[in-house]
Amino acid sequence: MTDAPRGLLGGLTNYGDAGFSRYLRRSFASSMGYSRQMLDKPIVGICYAAGGFNNCHRDVPALIEAVKRGVLAAGALPIDFPTISLGEVFLSPTSLKYRNLMSMDVEEMIRAQPMDSVVLIGGCDKTVPAQLMGAASADLPAIQLVTGPMSTGRHRGERLGACTDCRRFWARYRADEIDAAEIDAVEQKLASTAGTCAVMGTASTMAAIAEALGMMPAGAAAVPAVDAQRLRIAEETGRIAVALIDAPRRPSEIMTAPAIENALRILLAIGGSTNAILHLTAIAGRLGHPIDLRHLNHLSDTTPVLVNLKPTGDLYMEDLAAAGGIPAVMREIRDLLHLDCMTITGETIGERIDAWDPWVDTKAIRPRTDPVDPEGGLVALFGNLAPRGAILKRSAADARLFERQARCVVFDSLDDLAQRIDDPDLDVTADDALILRNAGPCSPSSMPEAGYIPIPRKLAQAGVKDMIRISDARMSGTAFGTVVLHVSPDAASGGMLALVRSGDTIELSVANRRLELLVDPPELEQRRAALPAPAAPAVRGHDWLHAQFITQADQGCDFTFLQRQGVTQPA
Repeated sequence: MTDAPRGLLGGLTNYGDAGFSRYLRRSFASSMGYSRQMLDKPIVGICYAAGGFNNCHRDVPALIEAVKRGVLAAGALPIDFPTISLGEVFLSPTSLKYRNLMSMDVEEMIRAQPMDSVVLIGGCDKTVPAQLMGAASADLPAIQLVTGPMSTGRHRGERLGACTDCRRFWARYRADEIDAAEIDAVEQKLASTAGTCAVMGTASTMAAIAEALGMMPAGAAAVPAVDAQRLRIAEETGRIAVALIDAPRRPSEIMTAPAIENALRILLAIGGSTNAILHLTAIAGRLGHPIDLRHLNHLSDTTPVLVNLKPTGDLYMEDLAAAGGIPAVMREIRDLLHLDCMTITGETIGERIDAWDPWVDTKAIRPRTDPVDPEGGLVALFGNLAPRGAILKRSAADARLFERQARCVVFDSLDDLAQRIDDPDLDVTADDALILRNAGPCSPSSMPEAGYIPIPRKLAQAGVKDMIRISDARMSGTAFGTVVLHVSPDAASGGMLALVRSGDTIELSVANRRLELLVDPPELEQRRAALPAPAAPAVRGHDWLHAQFITQADQGCDFTFLQRQGVTQPA
């Protein structure tokens, strides 16, 4: 219990007269039709990110109503409020550029408005990390609720789920295996229900991570958006939020360093999105728990991939939910987890696992003795090309490309890539490495999901399905291929990627965690001296903030002044 003012009396607007402040606030609250009895109750804020530019959040209004039922039943007053909403495919140049801005919106609105605990409702890729980042910084008792994944569609006997299948069909279209009429038909069937992508993309991965961190009820990550159980989870979330008022468990007490490691283990075991490394690093950075990519490799070497979902496997999120969900995955690797980590519902991770239904469908969640892959889905690479690290999703890549030297074919920007990738005269073979630069966090494009460089059309038409691709960009969690991402530092900040030229040789060794540019140091020094002067910096607004304070990928692409250690100068 606390003696601090609660409900509408918390965080009063300061007019120099506290009595007047209380009187005025209650007067304006009364205009919304609340009774005196309701105005005396503690308040649960419902922070939601929904809008017409976010298809993943179509079911948010129903979730808000279900949360309100739970809050009212438990004896508190629910008050919902919106924040920025980040619809992945509707934002230019990329949604990542606005994740930190949304996190600031979440943090400041939690802190500025009167509430005793808060429910965070998000789903689409950047909304959940932004909410967790903001909640971590505000450190008011908070609980996460996700919209849930889409259910699958059907096309000519095939199950379809955005967006791994959209990439698969688009690759077939580029290779002239299907015609324009069929790709048009598929387009209307890939995302046929409310919810986030139906595969283990970034949204699904972040939902799983939120549950693994202990910020959601057990089993809440994978239940489909259209399932009635999703609404019951929302109602339960409202009741839990009320319980957090008198028995507060703050984000800093849930998302501890051991909990962060648990989340990394689950990320590896589910074959999750490479984007999750950025987001989890940013969340952890808000709490003062830095993530070491070399430690990630240690965890990856000892954590098998167990979840058989696209793009690593064959199935979809609705299958994971039916198979036992994240608690069943955690049970299979319980000896690798910190079981004493506390969850938002009051039990430890170990207690949560023990209480879960022991049945599991091994088609979706494989046993340790028969994993999808004996090693974790992600691996960090280091070398002169990426001294601060780069990320490869090896579980969704072609292992035949893991140990080789390759000639570089370099694209200087996204525009250069778009103009030349399908040029029939492009000097490229299937044995080359496609290099994209100036697509990192410090570039004008702000690190979009462009790292999934398309196979040049002439090679795709010849049957090539995968090539080595390297960039300082990101890749959708729904994508697949031998794609090295997040090369840090990025080219725009003067990283080694800026010095690569077409015809150079790179060496990739997944076994040795190495990514090297095989060019003599004196030649590299000459190239660095010849680099053009950096572009003029942005001069106003969020563009200025981003240009001045964005960190590199290995630090989560957060703003330096939002990290736990306080304001620092950008690297």
